[in-house]
Amino acid sequence: MSLMRQRCDRTTIQKFVVTAAQMRQIEERSFAAGMPVAALMEKVGAQITQRVLAIAQAYYSHRANDHYQWGILVGPGHNGGDALVVARELHLRGQSVQVFCPFTQLKELTDQHARYCRHLGIPFVDRVTELERCDVLIDGLFGFGLERALTGEVAAAIAQINQWQASTNRCIISIDLPSGLHTDTGEVLGTVVQASQVLCLGLWKQGLVQEPTTKAHWQTELLDIGLPLADITTILGDTPQVQRLTTQWIAEHLPLPRPITTHKYAVGHLLLICGSEQYAGGAILTALGARASGVGMLTIAIPSSLKPILTAQIPEALVIGCPETADGAIAELPAALDFAKFQAIACGPGLTLAAQPIVEQVMASDRPLILDADGLNALAQLGTETLRDRPAATILTPHLGEFRRLFPTLAEAMNCRITTVQAAAQACGAVVLLKGARTAISAPDGTTLISTESSPGLARGGSGDVLTGLIGGLLAQLVQSEPTHAPLHAAAIASWLHAQAGIASAQRYSQLGVDPITVSQQVPQVLRQLQSQFTWLHST
Repeated sequence: MSLMRQRCDRTTIQKFVVTAAQMRQIEERSFAAGMPVAALMEKVGAQITQRVLAIAQAYYSHRANDHYQWGILVGPGHNGGDALVVARELHLRGQSVQVFCPFTQLKELTDQHARYCRHLGIPFVDRVTELERCDVLIDGLFGFGLERALTGEVAAAIAQINQWQASTNRCIISIDLPSGLHTDTGEVLGTVVQASQVLCLGLWKQGLVQEPTTKAHWQTELLDIGLPLADITTILGDTPQVQRLTTQWIAEHLPLPRPITTHKYAVGHLLLICGSEQYAGGAILTALGARASGVGMLTIAIPSSLKPILTAQIPEALVIGCPETADGAIAELPAALDFAKFQAIACGPGLTLAAQPIVEQVMASDRPLILDADGLNALAQLGTETLRDRPAATILTPHLGEFRRLFPTLAEAMNCRITTVQAAAQACGAVVLLKGARTAISAPDGTTLISTESSPGLARGGSGDVLTGLIGGLLAQLVQSEPTHAPLHAAAIASWLHAQAGIASAQRYSQLGVDPITVSQQVPQVLRQLQSQFTWLHST
């Protein structure tokens, strides 16, 4: 492994995801070692001030000057203290600032900042409605650790600023988390600030990497406040159980660079079992995803009537025509088809439930397996507990509806996607990838990777088929070099590439112009951009 891959710099913190309890433990270690709370608050406040000014300038770029009216919402804890430091710094830079604090009891340090702000002449208003003319609202009501539902004056104040945001597209910036969001689950505690931007402090909070439970579309960024990596890893470990996928993580786990002597049999042979007369496109799109993965060899088992179509679309693949049912589904796999020739099998897109015996046959094999679409529907009828006896790894790729069919009890009790996916993976002994705007991928040992970026453009039929092919192709490559972690890593890398390809396609064509074929064609461009960022990815 190169020195560049081994480096441990501040970019590492982007991968860490913490619960409220873990964040509290990390901070307590720093404070116990001698970091003054007041000093950290000053540092954090200064960083926030710099960022909110830049955000406001970008938000109101049409204006001729950079003087704004600021409304600062202050809570009783240290989140409120951070907000008061920002109020002071903005005031000292000549900005117009007003403070709204609906609390009478403040933590000691927060109270000190409030008294000094008053000494400077910063006005404190009694009603949130007095902030109506403000250009920018800074939400410093609550940070991490909020557990109770918001009610009364605080809830009314949040309702008011949300109304302003909805009617006038107000710039609202939340410090650490939008007030009212549960730190761990991402649930709304009564109400939540519909922020346009969230400045997460120190480490990513688990609630921010969950599937959004509101219609808010806040942008998030992490502010590195200098928490010692030693303190972080003492609590979370060098390889934390829950991680956010980063470009560096993806680059480090791609099956690249390839030696110049690489040949096709050295970079994986994938078998796809998919398609039917009714859903021929599922086979084509899955194959296109596999092609984009760079897998060395691709074999596709489909109903015989589809063979000319697949051969024309994917001429490099070995296409096996299978006997069909009366409805055009695969009736049986040829006796000569030897599963031992393949490093991985992907099964399900477009099969229809008429091919359930085929799914059962593949599940009985000793090959690493990806199940999607009708493969998952067949598994739901068989029961996920049947996977526990498989001699090889399995990857399941459900969307929420499929997840409910596979794991009805877990789905009914779901209040946190991360812990629910972890429970599902542990229960069935498979890697479970729950699709969504925040895709969660968990291994049976609880290790969970979160892909936090996506595009609504991927909300098109066939997008998931491309993802299945991508996962299969990557799994066939990785299983040879890292068999233990290959299923989790293949699913994570494919999910990230798929999302980035969707984002790039939407930027190029608009969200309405994203289709699965375009996404599959965009994957090589995403990889090319990665290569330009991480030079050691180039072949040697």
